[in-house]
Amino acid sequence: MKVFLGGTVNGSNWRDKVKDNLLMDYFDPVVDDWNDEAFEIELKARENCEHFLYVITPKMTGYYAVAEVTDDSFHNPYRTVFCYLKEDEGDSFSEDQIAELEYLGRVVVANGAIWLKDLDEVTSYLNSIKSVR
Repeated sequence: MKVFLGGTVNGSNWRDKVKDNLLMDYFDPVVDDWNDEAFEIELKARENCEHFLYVITPKMTGYYAVAEVTDDSFHNPYRTVFCYLKEDEGDSFSEDQIAELEYLGRVVVANGAIWLKDLDEVTSYLNSIKSVR
């Protein structure tokens, strides 16, 4: 079983924390030079992933991951996990941004996907579904 590690990049180290505690294979799309080739590699790798994790943090500068989690929660609800972190290495979401992320979480759940509150819950959940299969 393999999980796609989608979400915030921009110097965030949330992936390292997850990878250190994860008991399943994963695809980490982060590369030094994001280009068309890296994008194509990501698309192919996603085809081999049974689960999609999206972690959104205040280091986010673009909104692609928000679109991805929304789309995957609708089209692949039983394979999609969402989490947002209020803080990331000194950066914080505003109260208005948190309200929007809470709404996104409710949409994800309404679509049938999973919304978890922190990285410990994320790794516990992913490790538990690995042990079931």
